[in-house]
Amino acid sequence: MAAVAKFLDSRLGRLGVQFAKFGAVGIVGLVVDTVVLYAGLALGLQFFAARVPSFFAAATATWALNRAFTFRGAVDEPLHRQWAKFIAANAIGGVVNYGVSVGLESSVQTVAEHPFLAVAAGSIAGMFFNFAASKHLVFKGA
Repeated sequence: MAAVAKFLDSRLGRLGVQFAKFGAVGIVGLVVDTVVLYAGLALGLQFFAARVPSFFAAATATWALNRAFTFRGAVDEPLHRQWAKFIAANAIGGVVNYGVSVGLESSVQTVAEHPFLAVAAGSIAGMFFNFAASKHLVFKGA
């Protein structure tokens, strides 16, 4: 037990815990993303069009949760500025997320039949970049 406690108190251990929190928040974002995606599809939007509001809804939810939970000790700044930085810093991860999800949905029949699979694959693809961008560009000092 002492070895585990010592590891969790190390720089690598703290980073691992922070990444796990980021991943848990990402699961909530995945749910938000999927709900908004299916709502858009139910309203008659095509998949690629429905992914735009679903991404922004998920990104806003994950920004708020990461601010409160994952990167709680970050330098405080105005909400609108931090949200904009989060969206901008995660834009590359968002492009990866969107590209993977649309690419899979349009080329893999099973994924086209179950859009959740496309959303999940896109989320995983963008997660690693988004963690680094969030930690070093948005939530500095946490």
